[in-house]
Amino acid sequence: MNRIFTIVILLFSTVGWSQTIVINELDADSPSTDTAEFVELKSQTPNFSTDGYILVFFNGSSSGEDSSYMVIDLNGYTTDNNGLLLIGSTGVAPFPQVVISENVIQNGADAVGLYLASINDFPEGTLATQTNLVDAIVYGTNDSDDTALLALMGETTQYNDNGTNANPKSIQRFVDNMDVESFSTATPTPRRENDGSGSDINPVAISVVETQYSEDESFDITFTSETDVTSDLNFTISLDNYGFDNSDFTGNLSLTIPNGTNTTSTTITLIDDSADEGDEVLQIQFLDLVEPIVASNNYVEVRVVDNDFTIAAWGTPVNSTTGLVQSTQPEGYYDSIDGFADVALRQALQDVIADPTVVRAQTYADVIDILKEADQNPLNSNQVWLVYSEEGRPKLDFQTSSDNTGKWNREHTYPRSRGGFFDIEEDEVADGIDIFWTTKADSLRHGFSDAHALRAADASEEQFSWKSALWTICWSNRNFRKF
Repeated sequence: MNRIFTIVILLFSTVGWSQTIVINELDADSPSTDTAEFVELKSQTPNFSTDGYILVFFNGSSSGEDSSYMVIDLNGYTTDNNGLLLIGSTGVAPFPQVVISENVIQNGADAVGLYLASINDFPEGTLATQTNLVDAIVYGTNDSDDTALLALMGETTQYNDNGTNANPKSIQRFVDNMDVESFSTATPTPRRENDGSGSDINPVAISVVETQYSEDESFDITFTSETDVTSDLNFTISLDNYGFDNSDFTGNLSLTIPNGTNTTSTTITLIDDSADEGDEVLQIQFLDLVEPIVASNNYVEVRVVDNDFTIAAWGTPVNSTTGLVQSTQPEGYYDSIDGFADVALRQALQDVIADPTVVRAQTYADVIDILKEADQNPLNSNQVWLVYSEEGRPKLDFQTSSDNTGKWNREHTYPRSRGGFFDIEEDEVADGIDIFWTTKADSLRHGFSDAHALRAADASEEQFSWKSALWTICWSNRNFRKF
C-alpha cells in the first residue's frame, strides 16, 4: 500500500508540469531607468541544462508587426538548485546567470517565447509562431490586447505589468495546491521562488566608496552577504579587464567572510607607473561562489585615471593655433582645378575629392575610434574635445546605453536630414579604421560615416550650433593624417 500511495502522490505532483521548463517570471518594464528587466525560467528538475533552447522576443507594435526583434541563445547554461535560470541586465539583483544589455526588453503589447530551436530559425523580423514553441507569455503595460499576437503564440490571455517607480511589479507564475497554473503581478522575486518556497540563497554584494581613482591611490572593496554565513566563506575575485591586470595593482584577491558574520574587505593599491596607457577600468568580479552563496551584484567597474597623459604643443580650439599646426594637405592636391569656373569647377573639385582610387569610407562604428584620435583634447591625451560644450571628456565615456548623462557620442556637423544620409546594418560593425570601403561622390550611405563631417559631442546636446560649425571648419590642428 505504501508503494502505491507514493506513486499516486508522484503523479499528482507532476500534473502542473506539462513542460520540462517554463517561463516563470517576467519583468519587462522597470519604470524610469529600465535597468532591472529580466526573464526567469524554471525547470521541473534542478540543475537542468538549457542546451538547445532559445528565448525569442516579439514586437507587437504596428511597426513591429508581431515579429522577432531579439533572440537569446541558452546553450551552455543550467538552472540552479531551485531549477531557476535568471536572464537579465547587470542592474538585476541577485546577479543574473545570463547577462543581457539594459533596456532591451520592450514594454508591450509584446511576447516572449521559449523554443527548442536554433537562433538561426529566428532572424530579425520573423513572424511569431508556435513551431517548436515550449512556453510563451504575451504581455503589456496597460496596452490593449494584441489579439493577433495572442493567436500566433497560441495564448488566450495578455498579462499586464502594473509596476511603478515606487512599486515595481513583475508577471509571475504560480501553481496552487491543486496544481492549477496561474499568473499574477507581484513584487519581483528574481532567482527566488515566487511563492517563497525552495532552498534559500545568500547573495553577496560588492561595494566601493568611489567609482574613480587615480594611479597611486588606494581604496577598499567591501563584500557583504545578505545573512550571516554558517561557516567560513572562502572566495576569490578578479580585477582584470582588457589592459588592466595584476601588473597595475597590489592587494589580496583571496578573501574570507568568517563564520557567523556577513562582511569582509580588501585594500587595493593602484600602481603609479610611467606609461601613458590611457584611462582604464578595472572590473570586480566573483570567480568561485557556490550555491547557496550567489552574487548579489557583479562586474562592478572602477575607473583608473592615468596621470601620464600627454599635452600637445598647441592649445584647445578656443585658443589660436597659428604657426603651431601645419596643414596635412598633399603637395599639389588641388593643382588640377586651376583655370576652371562654374559647373566645370564643381566637376573638377569632385574629381579630386571623390576619386574612387583614393577616397575610402569606414563604418559608422569605426568613427568612434577615429574621433578618439582626430578630436583628442590637446590638454589631455586621454580625452576627446567636445564640439558644442568646448570641453574635454574622457575617451572611455562614450555612450553605449540609453543613459547619455556625462557621455559623448558622434555628431554630424551637416544634419542627416539635410544630407539624406542613410546606413545599413554593416555600419554598426567596427571592422577597423585601417579597413576601407570604396566610395563615390553620390554615395549618401558613405556620407553617413564620413569622419570629416563627424565630431565628438556631449551626448545630451541636440541643438546645432553655428558657432561650433564655424570652428569645426577652422580648427586646423585636427588630426586627419591617417584617415
